[in-house]
Amino acid sequence: MDKRISTLADAVAGVKDGATVMVGGFGGSGAPIELMHALIDRYLATGSPARLTVINNNAGNGHVGIAAMIEQGMVAKVICSFPRSADPRVFTERYLAGEIELELVPQGTLAERIRAGGAGIPAFYTPTGFGTELAMGKPVAEFDGRSYVQERWLKADVALIKAEKGDRLGNLTYRMAARNFAPLMAMAAARTIVQVAQLVEPGGIEPEAVVTPGIFVDAVVHVPDPAQEEDLNRSGARHPKVTA
Repeated sequence: MDKRISTLADAVAGVKDGATVMVGGFGGSGAPIELMHALIDRYLATGSPARLTVINNNAGNGHVGIAAMIEQGMVAKVICSFPRSADPRVFTERYLAGEIELELVPQGTLAERIRAGGAGIPAFYTPTGFGTELAMGKPVAEFDGRSYVQERWLKADVALIKAEKGDRLGNLTYRMAARNFAPLMAMAAARTIVQVAQLVEPGGIEPEAVVTPGIFVDAVVHVPDPAQEEDLNRSGARHPKVTA
């Protein structure tokens, strides 16, 4: 099945109001900037998608990517580990104003909740967070004399991820640390949309090198020279651009 999509706008056209959206990336490493900006452009043109729940490692930096989505008012809730990172002012201002909800999740637990969603495991137990505010209201059980907190899976309507190389069948590889959450999110989402820097024909990726098999991917769009979040922030970039 040919999963290529010709434009970024077409790739994100099916994201609905109220959707839960997983976004790959650890800070800027592996962040699908172009897909997020295409989603913002659609919102500004049509008013949709709105009231999104975004699942990511952090809550955005500067005025691009996730931060730009929040700044435009598209995001109702963030599920993340690090809401305050290098330049979190957009999220911080809206959170303090009561305009956005936060679910704080320890990083390892976040990864495991996403993995559980992709593996069909509705709940698991972890010692992380036991005895803290993060465990309030959650079931607790004792195993071998130690207390564990029950955590639920995380699943999503859509995952937006970035890969280094992909073929038209959706098989993917990643560049170094940019791999991070992307393979897990591809498994945990009902629809996975991928931007790839290199688009190759089937067979262009050695089978043993495939990290995410095409069965977990629904759409592939070629972005040959992807932006890097840190570079954009150092240059003072904003999306959309502010005009006089």
